[in-house]
Amino acid sequence: MARGGPKLQHERRRELGQSFQDGGEHYERVRPGYPEESAAWLIPAGAKDAADVGAGTGKFTALLAARGLHTVAVDPSADMLGQLGRTLPEVTAVVGTAEDTGLAPESFDLVTVAQAWHWCDPRRASTEIARILRPNGVLGLIWNQLDTSVPWVHRLSRIMHAGDVHKPHFRPPVGPEFTGLESHLTRWEDSVTPEDIKELAKSRSYYLAASETTRAKVTANLDWYLNEHLGHAPGDLLSLPYLTQTWRAVRT
Repeated sequence: MARGGPKLQHERRRELGQSFQDGGEHYERVRPGYPEESAAWLIPAGAKDAADVGAGTGKFTALLAARGLHTVAVDPSADMLGQLGRTLPEVTAVVGTAEDTGLAPESFDLVTVAQAWHWCDPRRASTEIARILRPNGVLGLIWNQLDTSVPWVHRLSRIMHAGDVHKPHFRPPVGPEFTGLESHLTRWEDSVTPEDIKELAKSRSYYLAASETTRAKVTANLDWYLNEHLGHAPGDLLSLPYLTQTWRAVRT
């Protein structure tokens, strides 16, 4: 349970979110993508225009563009969007936030927020996203989550201080502008090496916001766990289990 009042929680969320302002190349290289199944379930029939808010380097944006949607990517980090522009030159990139996208009203059939809704003010973001959606447009919220029902992944998540672990009873808060919230779960595995997992840990907000002493402790614990305790050699291929939880709601 979060401690402190709403203002304190908002300040801490903003502080951690700032840790993603730089490092777009590293984020793009080490973070997993998303399963096609998630996008297929989420995209409404006949959709033509989509905005991916909190797009980062374009991990989920790529699925929207690949399905032929005219896609706009919004993110507060110019560094992240610069990386997105190199991999997805056909996508329009705009610096902005979920609470203030700067986009025209009623311009999109779908607005997605992948791995970023927990950094947003859900009420203000809901109001802004409803503003840029067309009537009956869809809000999509997506999370890649480590499957901690697998024992070795559960311990890994504790060492990494990973917040994005699957919580079966989780339900994202959305504003009264949306109705019919429903979810879909996709199980999949990412093929990684021990070195990839260590770099993944370095891309997370806990590590980025930590002191050098804490960072060194996390790195040492991962070295012990992956190489000594689990016995993986450098370069070994592992299957890292994920659950992708996708939520959709319709603009009322």
